[in-house]
Amino acid sequence: MTREALETRCCIAGGGPAGMMLGYLLARGGVDVVVLEKHGDFLRDFRGDTIHPSTMEALHELGLLEEFLKRPHEKASVFRMWVGGREVTLADFSHLPLRCPYIAFMPQWEFLNFLTEQARRFPTFRLLMQAEATDLVEENGRVVGLSARTPRGELDVRADLVVGADGRHSTVRQRAGFVVDDIGAPMDVLWMRLSRRPDDPHSLLGRFDRGHGLIMIDRGDYWQCGFLIRKGGIDELRSRGLEAFHNDLRQIAPFIGGRVGELASWDQIKLLTVVVDRLRTWHRPGLLCIGDAAHAMSPVGGVGINLAIQDAIATANLLAAPLRERRLSEPDLAAVQRRRMFAARVTQRVQVTIHRQFLSRMLGSNRPATLPWFMRLMVNVPFLRRLPARLIGVGIRPEHVRPELRAAAQ
Repeated sequence: MTREALETRCCIAGGGPAGMMLGYLLARGGVDVVVLEKHGDFLRDFRGDTIHPSTMEALHELGLLEEFLKRPHEKASVFRMWVGGREVTLADFSHLPLRCPYIAFMPQWEFLNFLTEQARRFPTFRLLMQAEATDLVEENGRVVGLSARTPRGELDVRADLVVGADGRHSTVRQRAGFVVDDIGAPMDVLWMRLSRRPDDPHSLLGRFDRGHGLIMIDRGDYWQCGFLIRKGGIDELRSRGLEAFHNDLRQIAPFIGGRVGELASWDQIKLLTVVVDRLRTWHRPGLLCIGDAAHAMSPVGGVGINLAIQDAIATANLLAAPLRERRLSEPDLAAVQRRRMFAARVTQRVQVTIHRQFLSRMLGSNRPATLPWFMRLMVNVPFLRRLPARLIGVGIRPEHVRPELRAAAQ
């Protein structure tokens, strides 16, 4: 096995939404960038697949929206839920003053392949697949690169900046020794597929009642389903047997009752361990974490991808010029955290409130589910109905691509 070496201005660990968007934007801005992705492709099932209006607004600013919308996707202008047998409209995105006032549901591999194709138009962009970041390279207290494992052997990448965008189980943040505040989550999620029939409901459905919660995402010919369980409850669920789990699905969503037998083995049901945490400090000299590596989000609202992409836009806005001109300093990195920490804190606070006031109580009860008072207000009071759409579809402190990056490819 050989040991290779290369140099770049910025090395990004992780080819998810944050890493690929940042790689694209930096390359567009003339920065030499290398993205390392540990897998051989982007074909992961049960990743977050929501593309939010604010993300599509950024794609419009970059001149990419028309091409992006040619990719296969489903649109949802409204989020509806069934709570205790009552249908409620949680969010209506049609009122957002944006070019795409809806959520686009697109398999994440489609989105990442799209960003890859666009990024490869620039000679300063390199994507290395099957390259897993394993450690940081440090000199005199500064991160100057990272080590990676590839099928050809070990790889050392020297860089002015290393960005950890390698998710909630980030190797980069672990090797950096960052302090992580575990905020906690009351549930885990079981992801699975069930076939979809033409007469099934078309909207994204969340169903909550009598201790059960089920999210159903319309994938055209199948449903991507997320079944909520109490944190650490997977062993208890499995001990009851697969037929008991089938009955739970029938109870919460009767219209799929004849299809639950498609789940013939626990191997078809994947556990997502929900983590909500946040780094106290996102940076060290030569190193920055963004996205889930800086602030792992709950699945509530599907906003994790949106925050990750907003982080990437802010990072590119603030760091493209210093990187290109080789004058990057730690205050530049601190500016990214200052810009994005408020959005992460507020979003996580909203998620934790929903966890405590709704999901924890619902998952621990056999009584009919009811919405907490603040969610009832947002559902029933006309002038408050637009708030959930704003929080989910746009987020706190949305980012816009700076004019110099918009014009860079023209």
